[in-house]
Amino acid sequence: MHSRLQATYRLRCDARSIDARAEALAVEQSVEMPLAAISDDFVRAEIVGRVEAIREVEPGLFEVAVSLASATVGDDSGQLLNMLFGNSSLQDDVVLWDVVLPPVLSLALGGPRHGVEGLRRRAGAGQRALTCSALKPQGLPAAALADLAARFAQGGIDFIKDDHGLADQAYSPFAERVGAVAARLGAVRRSGAPAQYAPSLSGDLATMQQQLACARDHGIDTVLIAPMVAGLANFHRLVKDHPGVAFIAHPSMAGATRIAPPCLLGKLFRVIGADAVVFPNHGGRFGYSPQTCRTLAEAALADRDGLRPCLPVPAGGMTRDRVAEMLEFYGPDVMLLIGGNLLEAREQLVEATAAFVADVHGYQHEP
Repeated sequence: MHSRLQATYRLRCDARSIDARAEALAVEQSVEMPLAAISDDFVRAEIVGRVEAIREVEPGLFEVAVSLASATVGDDSGQLLNMLFGNSSLQDDVVLWDVVLPPVLSLALGGPRHGVEGLRRRAGAGQRALTCSALKPQGLPAAALADLAARFAQGGIDFIKDDHGLADQAYSPFAERVGAVAARLGAVRRSGAPAQYAPSLSGDLATMQQQLACARDHGIDTVLIAPMVAGLANFHRLVKDHPGVAFIAHPSMAGATRIAPPCLLGKLFRVIGADAVVFPNHGGRFGYSPQTCRTLAEAALADRDGLRPCLPVPAGGMTRDRVAEMLEFYGPDVMLLIGGNLLEAREQLVEATAAFVADVHGYQHEP
């Protein structure tokens, strides 16, 4: 069993058909052909998926545990997703609910290169929660975004990320934006502010490699990427090629997969190299439940196979008045991301940011 992936699916089906559906799922995610047509003993014994357990969650909803041969993955993160949910994602009554990887595969994929402690070192923080905001809206020129970054930095923020929709648009080209923001933050840093800038990577693999080189030329060692837009294999390639860079993973398009968020964002993004993962916090613009958020954060941070922990970044319409609540919910191993609510302060952005930072720095957990 140690050499097999353990995938758990949630499947809507009537009780009379569940055994056959589970077997069909295991075959589809492994050899995708009639077993009667397979004569090779190794394939039948090792490669064919195995149904390990079936549990009824509620009437008409079953949890099906399937083990799959890790040899079918190699150390290819795109192939990992393909073997876990490739064909079955086309069946709209199936959700990939959870996955447990064999330790040898987790270590081969590598996990975060920096993780929680690496991000804290970048910010000059101790063991406290980190703070983050976003440059937006789209349509502003590079100079205006750089001005926003400087004001965030003057307020003492730890990380400033591009909005994930910022790419290489004509109104704010990547290279121009990175140069402008880096120059403004360099001037602010000389006054002692710790702000780190994470520009958003976009385009094909070659373009993202060029963008990373540009960022490194400006002394930037943290970036934002949307793995489901870039492609998991491309994301993993960047992580392997740039071990000195920390990657903050954005969840764009992750909701189109029918993969449970704790599995995709908390586990799979982490194992292929996300140092931090942004996700929709409960009570914001999106519909994640408190339990989903808690399970996701626990998956990102859990002691697993020697991987560094990945920092949870709850976001999505968060406001300053929820800081204490979020810190109570997640604890100190978290980066709080507040964007629009700070930007609403407009001319008082520095003061609003400083107040947010003070809220986080001054929080005292009450047992």
